[in-house]
Amino acid sequence: MDTPQTDDFEGLASQDRARLERTFAALRERGVEPTFVPDRGAALSKVLGMLPRAALVAHGSSTTLIEIGLVDALTSPNAGVRYGNPEWQAEPDPAKRNRLRARLTAESDVFLGSVQAICETGEVVCADAGGSRQAGYVFGPPKVIWVAGVNKLVPDLDAGLRRPAGGPPPPGGRAQIGAGGPGRLIGQKRVDGARAPGRVDPPPLGG
Repeated sequence: MDTPQTDDFEGLASQDRARLERTFAALRERGVEPTFVPDRGAALSKVLGMLPRAALVAHGSSTTLIEIGLVDALTSPNAGVRYGNPEWQAEPDPAKRNRLRARLTAESDVFLGSVQAICETGEVVCADAGGSRQAGYVFGPPKVIWVAGVNKLVPDLDAGLRRPAGGPPPPGGRAQIGAGGPGRLIGQKRVDGARAPGRVDPPPLGG
């Protein structure tokens, strides 16, 4: 018999706790496995602990990953992974750089990123100006990790599609981490809502 999933939302107000409980239940129904951590430091430790040793790790543009210190951590000689982004960034020819970036994204073992909205009904809304993250979310990498603040929580998909992209992370940054699968395209946004167990492994940050 499977052990019921329990979540630790220590320190949250009862209203915020109820919202996360609804959201986590809805995400799990859609094949996303979320995790809550209390601050940026805990988010960094959690994500680093999810990276297999010697894995090829890549990511798209994400202020959140920079804010929690993950980008700096990946550049460390002690990171224990192959960090793909510096490889394509070092290519001087723009055309070759774009192709190398696409290849390293598709071939990465773990792709990291963030999202624009997490709906209490279980959908996840992703958007990019240049599409640097969407390909990694939908094709290629066997594991995708999203890091997103609890400030990204919205009641439903309509609210998620109206949410401005790139909202600032909350001060101190409580984080939630979740995993999801393929979704569907809506204009320049992407809604992740389909089941695909084992596809993604993400965290969120809260305020």
